[in-house]
Amino acid sequence: MKIYDAVVHRIWSLCKEQGITPNGLSYKSGVSQSTIKSILNGESKNPGIVTIKKLCDGLDISISDFFGTDEFWTSEQDLK
Repeated sequence: MKIYDAVVHRIWSLCKEQGITPNGLSYKSGVSQSTIKSILNGESKNPGIVTIKKLCDGLDISISDFFGTDEFWTSEQDLK
């Protein structure tokens, strides 16, 4: 799995765990709906650490919690 795919999968998983939609995540995190949509639909391949931090704040988790899953440890680096 590529790192980008792992980020998308993790966002979807966390939304499901917390019972919120991407629009709900937008409201909770302050990240625009269009930005979240772009990340989840593969239009934005590099969301940036500031965006990830805002999403984590909205999900009430740390960045370590976000990236602390096996899928990131086994992901391939995206070199493009």
